[in-house]
Amino acid sequence: MEKVYLDNAATTPLDEAVFEEMKPYMLEFYGNPSSIHTHGRQVRAAIEKARKKVADLLNTSPSEIFFTSGGTEADNTALRCTVEEYGVKNIITTGLEHHAVLHTAEMLAKRGDVALHLLDVDAQGNIDINQIDELLKNDPNTLVSLMHANNEIGTVNDIDAIANLCHEHGATFHTDTVQTMGHFKHDLQELKANFIVGSAHKFHGPKGVGFLYVNHEKKIHPFIHGGAQERNMRGGTENVYGIIGLAKALELAYSHMDEHRSHIEGVKQYMIDQLKANIDGVEFNGTSADLNNSLYTVLNVSLPPSEDNDMLLFNLDINGISASGGSACSSGSNVGSHVLTALGSDPMRGAVRFSFSRFNTKEQVDYVISKLNEILAIGV
Repeated sequence: MEKVYLDNAATTPLDEAVFEEMKPYMLEFYGNPSSIHTHGRQVRAAIEKARKKVADLLNTSPSEIFFTSGGTEADNTALRCTVEEYGVKNIITTGLEHHAVLHTAEMLAKRGDVALHLLDVDAQGNIDINQIDELLKNDPNTLVSLMHANNEIGTVNDIDAIANLCHEHGATFHTDTVQTMGHFKHDLQELKANFIVGSAHKFHGPKGVGFLYVNHEKKIHPFIHGGAQERNMRGGTENVYGIIGLAKALELAYSHMDEHRSHIEGVKQYMIDQLKANIDGVEFNGTSADLNNSLYTVLNVSLPPSEDNDMLLFNLDINGISASGGSACSSGSNVGSHVLTALGSDPMRGAVRFSFSRFNTKEQVDYVISKLNEILAIGV
């Protein structure tokens, strides 16, 4: 049985070149980077070299890059520490955000720290920037948190325009860039964001490591206490080989971004064409089927109505096909997608998120279409 992995928005396979870069820091260079002896200094130098590499790729200063355990910690740090540090009383976001942002904002609102304002979204998940403008006129000491591209439906926000608007009002802007980091280029001299985040395993790096960019104009206190690591911004011994891997993965992503994007878009367009040709009544959620206006790694497919859609992913799985019904953080739950629910999607239509990487092929798409046809023919 063929094995096809189409859940790259959840995690991507580790690039072999990234592993080779990490391996010496697993076996040879094992000193604690906080130690002042030679073993420690060697590792400290490697971390700072990795930090500079990430900063150079993003066109910013190494002093604005802080390594974390991943995107979730980075998002939590940006939101919670901004509210505490600056006495922010309002958060503007949407009901479509990743739970790392949405649940954090809801928690802050529940305990009375902030008022939570959820922006309206249309059927494709698009926002109206004018609504942000109106809200910021009422209280510019507001935290605006809007993701760059939605991890489930691929809808892209114009974060440059949002950042400029926040800058005009003096508001704080955080954008969850986990899904676009390594797939889109981010120039932090141009983008007026206060915080962006990255997670290595979304662009063929290791799991358990990410980073938070903190613009020098917006100082915050640590989220995790217990040590002076990361220039007193994050307690705890650094994930050394993870950091080395993150920097290498981002370097490779930036070096080959155009060719990788071209390949992935070709595979995605082929799947769109094959789905339309082979499955009557197929539809697409968000803007994911619009290659000019979506996260090119994600395609969210809405299948014909059925009372048994909860078995769809299981049946794909037993045919060797790994896909998702929503974001990875919701995998295994029967709650369903909070994103599709917020869009008012038909609960009778099974939704599958296929997400692609440079390792996927059109031949794999052919296999998926054939198995999907068999599953739908016998009833999910």
